[in-house]
Amino acid sequence: MTYQSRSVPSPAGRPASAPGPAGRLGLVYAVGVYVGFLAVFGYGIGFFAQIGVPKDIDDGPHDSTPRAILIDAALLALFAVQHSVMARPWFKRAWTRLVSAPLERATYVLCASLMQAVLLWGWRPIDGTVWHVSGISAGVLRTGYVVGWLLAFGSTFMINHADLFGLRQAWLAARRVPYTPPAFTERGPYRWIRHPLMTGFIIAFWCSPSMSVGHLLLAAGATGYIIVGVALEEHELQRQFGEAYAAYRARVPALLPIAWRRPTSPGGDIEAAHRARGSATGPGDLTSRAVGR
Repeated sequence: MTYQSRSVPSPAGRPASAPGPAGRLGLVYAVGVYVGFLAVFGYGIGFFAQIGVPKDIDDGPHDSTPRAILIDAALLALFAVQHSVMARPWFKRAWTRLVSAPLERATYVLCASLMQAVLLWGWRPIDGTVWHVSGISAGVLRTGYVVGWLLAFGSTFMINHADLFGLRQAWLAARRVPYTPPAFTERGPYRWIRHPLMTGFIIAFWCSPSMSVGHLLLAAGATGYIIVGVALEEHELQRQFGEAYAAYRARVPALLPIAWRRPTSPGGDIEAAHRARGSATGPGDLTSRAVGR
């Protein structure tokens, strides 16, 4: 569950990092953070599926229902606050006074992974079954679960996977190359929905053959956060990119591929996006906040 936010670009014409060992050390740091993310991400898949992990969504200390709800709601709130606050431009401007700009994104990924680990570790099960299906219905839901995670992870490669997780920034810094934001692109699922990563998460959260009350709480809370987070991001993108994003938003739905129509001139939207990027005053990602971050 990783909400997207791009790194703060280095000032034009300046190296993206200090020369020498500092850049290489930053690259090692970014790679280590990415490996940690993959471990937590993989654990999350098993956590929801209740397969291959020591503690899943229905395991853990059993508290009274009100206490369990309170603990779980607090964990969800902490997760949401970290993701949202650290993604805001004002926070990144302040944060990069302490953390070098090329490592800002990797540090965000580190904090997000740690918060997800805390959420999974501290989650309290809540007794009660909302639904339980078997046979073909269970097979359909399990398939949907796999598709959801594939969509979430796979969509990151349709924009810039290495940039999203801070690897590209650290790599450029190690090579003493100034950072430039990735060019706008509209590939794969981004031609159908603006936030496919978030759509994948929602599908994965809800596609369960056995939905407990605790699972329902987490799925509903995470879905609500995604909807709110997407709305906040849409507001920022609209303000930053103006007509270019307005055209993309009018043509492509946010989370569900409904009322979609093929663009008559996709190149025109891309050119408009590039013009908007040139006049923007801060970092951003026109395609989505993959927008995990």
